[in-house]
Amino acid sequence: MGGFAGPVAGVLRPVPTIVFGVGLVASMAGPAVALRSLPVGTASAVWVGIGAVGTAVYGMVALGEPATTGRLLCLVAIVAAVIGLKVLQ
Repeated sequence: MGGFAGPVAGVLRPVPTIVFGVGLVASMAGPAVALRSLPVGTASAVWVGIGAVGTAVYGMVALGEPATTGRLLCLVAIVAAVIGLKVLQ
């Protein structure tokens, strides 16, 4: 039982468990809401774009990853592409 108690013990910490639960619900509810007004391909691109930009920004802000001009321009391009998909649908 000693090997099993380690991973299970993390579930007993309420804050990470609640954050995980909220993230899980958001990851399912977000696309479900988007699909009400967007085609599947556009909704998928929007959701992936949000995740890519959000992860990159988190890395730069919280983890100290470099925020180079090229990197920021690429993130702007992703946002512009997602907006373009919505506008041109």
